[in-house]
Amino acid sequence: MKRSITITLLLLLVSAANAQIKGKVTDENGLPLSSVSVYFENSFTGTTTNDNGAYSLALKKTGRYVVFFQILGFTTLKKEVNITSFPFELDAVLREENVQLKEIIISTKDNPANRIIRNVIANKEKNTDKYAKYTAKFYSRGLYKIKDAPKSFLGQNLGDFGGSLDSTRSGIVYLSETISEINFQKNPKKFKEKIIASKVSGRDNGISFNRAEDASIDFYENEVMLGNDLISPIATSAFSHYKFKLEGSFYDTNGRLINKIKLIPKRANDRVFSGAIYIVEDDWALYGTDVSVTGAQISTPVVDVLHLKQNYNYSSENDAWVLISQSIDFKLDAFGFKLDGRFSAAYSAYNFSSKFSENTFSNEVLSFEKNATKKDTVFWNKLRPVPLTKEEVKDYVVKDSIKIVRKSKNYLDSINKSQNKLKLLSPITGYTYRNSFEKWSLSFYGLLGNTGFNTVQGLNASLGFNYSKRLNDLGKRWNVGVKSNYSFSEKVLRPTFFFTKKWNNMSRPQIGVSGGVTTAQFNGREPISALENTIRSLYLRNNYFKIYEKGFVKITYSEEIKNGIFFSTSLEYANRNPLFNTSNYSFAKQSKNAPYASNNPVDQTDFENAPFTAHKIATLNIGTTFIFNQKYLSYPDRKFNMGNEKAPSLAVNYRKNFGASNAALNSDLFTANIRQEISAGNYGNFSYNLRGGFFLRKKEIAFMDNLQANGNQLTFVLGNQLDSFGLLDYYKFYTNDKYAEAHIEHNFKGAFLSKIPLINKLNLHLVAGAKTLFMADNKPYSEYAIGLDNIGFGKWRFLRVDYVNSNYAGIKNNGFLFRLSLF
Repeated sequence: MKRSITITLLLLLVSAANAQIKGKVTDENGLPLSSVSVYFENSFTGTTTNDNGAYSLALKKTGRYVVFFQILGFTTLKKEVNITSFPFELDAVLREENVQLKEIIISTKDNPANRIIRNVIANKEKNTDKYAKYTAKFYSRGLYKIKDAPKSFLGQNLGDFGGSLDSTRSGIVYLSETISEINFQKNPKKFKEKIIASKVSGRDNGISFNRAEDASIDFYENEVMLGNDLISPIATSAFSHYKFKLEGSFYDTNGRLINKIKLIPKRANDRVFSGAIYIVEDDWALYGTDVSVTGAQISTPVVDVLHLKQNYNYSSENDAWVLISQSIDFKLDAFGFKLDGRFSAAYSAYNFSSKFSENTFSNEVLSFEKNATKKDTVFWNKLRPVPLTKEEVKDYVVKDSIKIVRKSKNYLDSINKSQNKLKLLSPITGYTYRNSFEKWSLSFYGLLGNTGFNTVQGLNASLGFNYSKRLNDLGKRWNVGVKSNYSFSEKVLRPTFFFTKKWNNMSRPQIGVSGGVTTAQFNGREPISALENTIRSLYLRNNYFKIYEKGFVKITYSEEIKNGIFFSTSLEYANRNPLFNTSNYSFAKQSKNAPYASNNPVDQTDFENAPFTAHKIATLNIGTTFIFNQKYLSYPDRKFNMGNEKAPSLAVNYRKNFGASNAALNSDLFTANIRQEISAGNYGNFSYNLRGGFFLRKKEIAFMDNLQANGNQLTFVLGNQLDSFGLLDYYKFYTNDKYAEAHIEHNFKGAFLSKIPLINKLNLHLVAGAKTLFMADNKPYSEYAIGLDNIGFGKWRFLRVDYVNSNYAGIKNNGFLFRLSLF
């Protein structure tokens, strides 16, 4: 009872506080209209209505004002009011827009919509130059609602989502708001945002991830960034992807003719929009957008449909039409979860005469004002441009009260008591004991994911424990753990331990100490996973996994020493010993298959000799990665690096092997790696990866210390295609001298296949690539591939198929590769 009274009082306070002009906007049937832009004449002082059609508009003084109510599909309403006292009630009823198609337009020989779109395309630069520089205020709100949420997922109890769910397991699961200041420059394109206030329902830190740059959906660009590079209906190539139809025209309150253009995709599966855009006659500028795309089109299959609306307002200051409000609605239905989401945004206080200095923009594109996440209710009620709905107010109140309770020791202990119960399958799936109040956990590694098979160890399984302690909310924590692997065929136990400590989430300094006895692949780049090898061995009797034993102790350190410069180093002392096959077991019948190959990667028919002699050696690695001109986001508790697609990343490393029991095994190696992914707009993405290295002296070193290429002998591949070769045997090429490899690939998305009748209905992506390898004392090796990506059914498209042709010393080979692109 007390809670309901408190919520009622807060609802009244929130609705009344600072609402100088307030009211409700409905249609002629009395139904509330959301996302209606409400603003004063000749200004960008305004707001938008919430889901209930309510709005509040702050004023500093009384007087005569002209207020506009604008939303696509309805006639803009202009109201003149004389405000003598506050609060001032001003409701509005909007009539549906009477969009008419004039007879004179129908008789035009050329499609009138095509003429309009051509004029818009021709005037894009002119229109966007009018607001090439500006500052503005930005407000955003994110809202997720769930319906009939499952009680568990993958065997894990989902609880009540932090108090979000009612008795039907429905409710708001995420509610956040941000108020920020943004700076924008068109040429060269630069963006900067400073969040003044951030709020997340039910959370102390209040860090919202609603960014203004993410919300910047610009149809004047050829590609619209919305989860995927979608083709704008006013792109220079628009007529290759859309048909246009003039549905009609109407006049706005200032007498400007507005044309409604229907978008008709030429191919349903293209990266295009459906719906309509509104164009201002003569200005040839956007007046509004009302479009939708499917989840498959934005490369987010779990989304059914995404609906986008934008409203533009005329600025007499610079004779430009600028964005004032935007809403994105989507529905998600996957794995038993049914979510409705909305991200709404409002722009105000535009200043087009801003003068930027050299220090205005930097690689830091987002920052938070001090205490931005700690603003109180009074602050929000004063500055929030879009009023909360009753449901949203209730969500804040309830979750804030629950939050206090759920931070208490009694509550956390009760939750842990339920979570910490041992289950029948815990020895297989793993088990974690948590103490949430003290911020530590103890985990047991289950057999699932820690059991495998190879010809050296036979069936082998690992068991172990990990203790983790969180010291603060800024990323300071440490972990310690032990694990033991037992080989049933060898009858050997190999224990290992580790300790890591991280100090913060900004530069992420981390130190680690580890040691014990383990097995390692001869190729340190690990071209085949233990799981892949287990499957191939047991079912096909193919043991591509080649390993040796290593008793070691190792210390590592890593940190981002400056923005875009990452430093890492490690020092290891190891005792390396060769291993031999001890198991010949397989599900495959030996009479139908050749016996297993040996564990010698140099000669897989040699079962007696190892590729190296046992030795002890120390290894020092010093590496630096440069991500040039790296953009980043500064949150109160972390730094998030964004990279920069216009510049490559470069990694260089020096490895020194020293102190070997046989001095001839000591060596010095330099390697470098440069990679980049470049957007080609409507023509997809181009990627490349170049890697090379050399030894200071050519010596007969241990086999595992040679430079090696990543090969592949699998038909179904899980690895990264830009790090490995498709048809190259795993250990065919290695060198103690010089080495270089190059991988390039272009994914054309739907640039070509979407234009072929019938084929375009499959929504396939054409992919082409080439790879080459140069190694001292060997002839070059090359591969060329062409493939199809985005293969699947409906919106679930995770498969890729490549046809690969290789050439080495005049010997050609070919084959098909299948890849999963689930992640």
